[in-house]
Amino acid sequence: MSSHSNQKVDIHDEVNYDPTVWVPKAHSHGTSDIWKKFWILSFLTIADVVAYFVWPPSISRNIFFIVMGILKAWFIVGTFMHMKHEHKKLGYMIILPMAFIIFFLYWMMYEGNFWGTI
Repeated sequence: MSSHSNQKVDIHDEVNYDPTVWVPKAHSHGTSDIWKKFWILSFLTIADVVAYFVWPPSISRNIFFIVMGILKAWFIVGTFMHMKHEHKKLGYMIILPMAFIIFFLYWMMYEGNFWGTI
């Protein structure tokens, strides 16, 4: 047991280590970088919302939303899931199957002649 019952104890004291009260110091690891990424994603989201209300419905607006969605997803995966720090082969293992799925969906809709029914 600890003998610190009535004494003021510094829980970050690494010299007089006591496992019942010691807590390691928390250091900031790039909070400014996280805020920078927050503002980038906020700007992209605001651009999406503004484009929705300003741009009349058209195929170009749909393409814009698809591109913005892919851009935000790429940014989120690269930043917060740390994929930009991984090997390129791991990224290809994630991207290529998704590209094949999109290609096969396109191909199945074309072969099934669903273009006129969508």
